[in-house]
Amino acid sequence: MNTTFSIDSMENGIVIDHIGAGKGIRIYNLLHLDELDCPVVLVRNARSIRYGRKDIIKVAGDIQLDLDLLGYVDHNITVCTIKEGKVIEKKKLTLPKRLVNVIRCRNPRCICTVEEGIDHVFELTNHNTYRCIYCESKSKM
Repeated sequence: MNTTFSIDSMENGIVIDHIGAGKGIRIYNLLHLDELDCPVVLVRNARSIRYGRKDIIKVAGDIQLDLDLLGYVDHNITVCTIKEGKVIEKKKLTLPKRLVNVIRCRNPRCICTVEEGIDHVFELTNHNTYRCIYCESKSKM
């Protein structure tokens, strides 16, 4: 079955592209896109020459994105900003060096778990894993 469909171009907004297939709904939920008043399109399992399948999110509005969160979920993501129908900025994401309040420390004795108001801070190690800066617990991705 070869189905082709088209999603109209946007005048202003953001396109989150090259999301790994199946990760789009997670990003949709993490960014609370369901709470926006502007049009939001989630395309799942779109064909991709580079990745085989990918997800895409289009937001027809001006929103602030947590690029560290997006990079953590999938570092292959590309974020394009659209103004007056043209791409004015294109960002390729990477794994962030430091994450603040994106991952929660699972160590019940860690200071950030025990004390209220302390940020959960994780840093990227040489082995592409994140560790808590307080207790060095490894995060679960």
